Amino acid sequence: MTDVRPDAVLHEVVGPVGRLTLNRPRAINSLDDAMVIEALRVLDAWADDPAVQAVWVEGAGDKGLCAGGDVVALRRSVLDGDVESVLGFWEREYALNARIASYPKPYVVWMDGVVMGGGVGVSAHGSHRVVTERTKLAMPETIIGFFPDVGGLWFLSRAPGELGTHVALTGLPVNGADAVLLGVADALVPSQAKDAVLSDLTSGLSGELRDQTEPMEWSIPSVDALNVEGVELPESSLAERGEWIDECYAGDDPAAIVDRLTRHTHRSAREAAATIEQRSPHSVAVTLAALRRAGSLSVDEVLAQDQRLGRAFVGHPDFAEGIRALLVDKDRSPRWADAHVSDVDRQAVLAPF
Repeated sequence: MTDVRPDAVLHEVVGPVGRLTLNRPRAINSLDDAMVIEALRVLDAWADDPAVQAVWVEGAGDKGLCAGGDVVALRRSVLDGDVESVLGFWEREYALNARIASYPKPYVVWMDGVVMGGGVGVSAHGSHRVVTERTKLAMPETIIGFFPDVGGLWFLSRAPGELGTHVALTGLPVNGADAVLLGVADALVPSQAKDAVLSDLTSGLSGELRDQTEPMEWSIPSVDALNVEGVELPESSLAERGEWIDECYAGDDPAAIVDRLTRHTHRSAREAAATIEQRSPHSVAVTLAALRRAGSLSVDEVLAQDQRLGRAFVGHPDFAEGIRALLVDKDRSPRWADAHVSDVDRQAVLAPF
């Protein structure tokens, strides 16, 4: 599955900033092996380069940062019996996520447009995470018979109340303000302010000595400081739902969660129940268990848990079936192994842990 492409990511050093661009715009920069390998190589080199004082990351094209991993290619490998190449890809992807989480220099990521799945992995672990009014962020893995990986559950397990549980189980997208509330982003700015943010970063670092031993401190400028007018920034759509979300998503029993949502008087709760019932029951059950464990784990420990779970998921029929229904045949009618979350064998859920 590994495909070496020198242009998998574009990279250049401009002044004190290393600029890295995920370069697969026709696929909304969905990650493949070549992109992961090259991004990790470049970041490793810049970490030791005194001329690079900070890193700026964005996606090529105008649709988004990254739509996730290339799961269609992963499914093809699974069906061909090449499971080890899939596990190898995840191992390298999670190594990239861990590198970003511990990066010794400011890692500034422009999270404009689509940021999903693996796109969260290359952004949320950064030190400076910027979203816009165009941001559409999601961990949609339960839709395809998988679970929110790339260390995403570390963030979602620490989100206010049960907001992270709602996002993880439904897989529904959220806006930029929601991303900040969830803790996967730091600042919401207008999309037209990209050049201004990058300029502020560059000017803020330009006066620093290139051989400094400590990383430069830099803060994302406020919307007022960016002096951009005419763009209305969204408010959080999750904040107003907190009351019923906290009530319904409590506990470790996915069937009880769906039942509470179904019986709730708030229409949005009932809609959430209907959404979860469309997801892979196996994925929902494992995701909830993994999320609860992630709350007491470090980022590296969550990524290690992701690797263990990945090995279990590639052998489960829902993984290939979910990708088929959504992205291959596109009939959106998956035939899950279990009819309902209450039918999922609890011992099978706990075994990979």
